[in-house]
Amino acid sequence: MTENFNVGFIGGGALAESVVKGISKKLFAPENIFVAEKIPARRDYLVEKYSVNVAENFSTFAKKISLLILAVKPKDLNSALAEVQTSITPATLLMSVVAGCKLSTLEKSLPNQKIIRVMPNVAVLVEEGMMAYTAGKNATAEDLQLAKKFWSAIGRAVEVDEKLMDAVTGLSGSGPAYAFLMIDALADGGVAAGLPRNYAIELSAQTLLGAAKMVLETGEHPDVLRDRVTSPAGTTIEGIRVLEKNNFRSALIEAVISAAEKSKNLG
Repeated sequence: MTENFNVGFIGGGALAESVVKGISKKLFAPENIFVAEKIPARRDYLVEKYSVNVAENFSTFAKKISLLILAVKPKDLNSALAEVQTSITPATLLMSVVAGCKLSTLEKSLPNQKIIRVMPNVAVLVEEGMMAYTAGKNATAEDLQLAKKFWSAIGRAVEVDEKLMDAVTGLSGSGPAYAFLMIDALADGGVAAGLPRNYAIELSAQTLLGAAKMVLETGEHPDVLRDRVTSPAGTTIEGIRVLEKNNFRSALIEAVISAAEKSKNLG
């Protein structure tokens, strides 16, 4: 990004903070990042931790912004859009990360604005996020390239059809929480088997990290990789047998479907 390219956020919550932390390492200097946040204590925290520019209202810095990220909770969407309507410049690219919010909703309020809908996840905090994005009717090929560059700096980014965004929300959007639950459960199993808690958590987390990296870097199907480490009559197949008996696979499938349905309802 150029020196005169500024990114703004409406909403300074956990997701926005994760993105700020990621982009401030790779793409933007703190002076090029602006956050509009209603809660004074939260503004003070963001300034102290990241040295970014903060304000109570977006209108304070609207004219400076090249890329605006709408990062409010669904319940605060209408008031945020009302503020954006009166302040945003036509040249500003708007990216919305509001769960369940369709492009049609955004374009009804901002019919002439360039808009891209994005579903990131919280792993942007450690620059390993998984993002899917889809373009509004006014977004250009250049805008899509910008979206790809921006989000790829803090993880992986793929363009999808908007009809798939609820499924993306249920899988990668909510997925880190499923992984945290799995890490915690595996660690509990390790403790039950005799490991100290700190070792059990480290073993569990690194094991999931390594397995995920193998899938991404080898390009092999997870079933193929699983078969390679599953010896006849060995310990691994015994563990898998217990997981299958207790509907582990089915529970994860249902979790994704339920979260995707919730995303549809939010929309």
